[in-house]
Formats: sequence, C-alpha cells, structure tokens
Amino acid sequence: MIARRRLIPADTVRASVRNPFRLKNLNRRFLPAFCVALAGLALADPSPGSLALGSCGVVLGLALRSWGAGHLVKRDQLTRTGPYVHLRHPLYAGTFLIGAGFGVAMGPVGWGLLAGTGLWFALIYFPAKERRESELLEQCHGFAYVSYRARVPALVPDFTSRLRPHSGGEGWRFAHYSENNELGTVLGVVAVAAVLALRAASL
Repeated sequence: MIARRRLIPADTVRASVRNPFRLKNLNRRFLPAFCVALAGLALADPSPGSLALGSCGVVLGLALRSWGAGHLVKRDQLTRTGPYVHLRHPLYAGTFLIGAGFGVAMGPVGWGLLAGTGLWFALIYFPAKERRESELLEQCHGFAYVSYRARVPALVPDFTSRLRPHSGGEGWRFAHYSENNELGTVLGVVAVAAVLALRAASL
C-alpha cells in the first residue's frame, strides 16, 4: 500500500516563516540608528583582534535574542518561560550585547559610538520603552504582571531567582521566533559582520 503524501497548503508555509524584510522595520523612528550604524561602518578600523573580541558579544547577544524570541507571545499571554524566568527583556539585553560587540569590533571609532549610544539607550530609549510596555502589560495581565515585574529584573539576569517557568507556557517555538522577526535580525547581523570582516581584510 502506497502512503499518500500530505500536502501542506502554501498559505500555511508562508505563515510559519515570516518575511524578514517587512516594511515596519523601515519605520522612520529607526532612521537615526541606521545613520549611526552606517557612519560607524564607514569609519570603522577593525583588526583581527577587535573582530574576535567583539564577536563574543555579538554571538552572545544573538543567542539571547533567539532564545527569547522563540518564547515570546506578544500581548496574548504573559511570557514566563525560557530567558523570561531570569530577566524581563531578553530581546533588549541581546540587542545591547550585539551593539556592544559591533562597537568593539569596529575599533577606536566604535568605542566612541558605543559610549554615545549606550548612554542614549540607558537614559532615554529603554526607560521610555519599559514604561510604555509595563503599562500595557499591566492592563492586559493585571496582578500577574505586577508580581512578575517585582520578582524579575529588567535587563541583568538573576539566575538565583526562585521564579519557575509558567506551567502554561509553550516552550521555544520556531513560529514565535519567526513571528517576532528574528530572521531579519540574523540577516542584519550577518550583513554587518561581513562588512567588518571585509574591511579588516582590506586594511
């Protein structure tokens, strides 16, 4: 007896792997960050040593973001699995590590950019995002989020926390990873890394 192949509808396949080049990623609010990144790449003076050292932060940050993105279900439920057991914002923490890694990899120019963007992130961008997201999550999840926020730090992980993964969590899912556009992040990181590697080879 010949087994019949199960055909998967094309719409299902497209839904499981989201297009990483989405228009929302070209929002004007990201324009200053793109300009700073392009200036840094143009002025970068990477060396094999700076690339090796910076790549540690980039890989660690990308791994943290990937871990978190595979667990995150925005708004529909309060995510308390994976890295969210140890910190509330693994995606922001991962982004900061990636940026720091690239800053180190760029050489002396990168250190200056890292200092400036680090202050902007810590004093302006993240506090505003944290406030807005906390208000939204509290409206959606009430006391459950208030309790979670009181027990879990924002960016610096607490591996001694007694918080246990939420029993209703789904665990890591590629569908969540794709829905949170982490494929786009990976492509961006690879592109920047390739440019720095080429500049290091040509210097």
